[in-house]
Amino acid sequence: QVQLVESGGGLVQAGDSLRLSCAASGRTGSYYAMGWFRQAPGKEREFVAFITSLHSTNYADSVKGRFTISRDNAKNTVALQMNSLKPEDTAVYYCAAQLGPGSRWYRDYIYWGQGTQVTVSS
Repeated sequence: QVQLVESGGGLVQAGDSLRLSCAASGRTGSYYAMGWFRQAPGKEREFVAFITSLHSTNYADSVKGRFTISRDNAKNTVALQMNSLKPEDTAVYYCAAQLGPGSRWYRDYIYWGQGTQVTVSS
């Protein structure tokens, strides 16, 4: 089992930045691909970014150039640096872990955090 805990969410204005963190504990390992997803009220869970065990990254088009995902395997943490935030980025953000090469499909992830709220006002 792997436990994931997100932190760093909050209320910001459009154009501001936030940095989300995800701390992993339990049977962790650098072989997990780590992803960030988000879900707005009334909408499906949406892919944001993932990073593989070899630090390859993949981003949704909507956040490319604004968000950066990174990981520190020694500390078992994953971060999502979010710049130039927009009101449409408002959602609950979830960290997830996958035993595989990384995926944009949320059902491929087996471990999930509880989520952290990000609200961007215009």
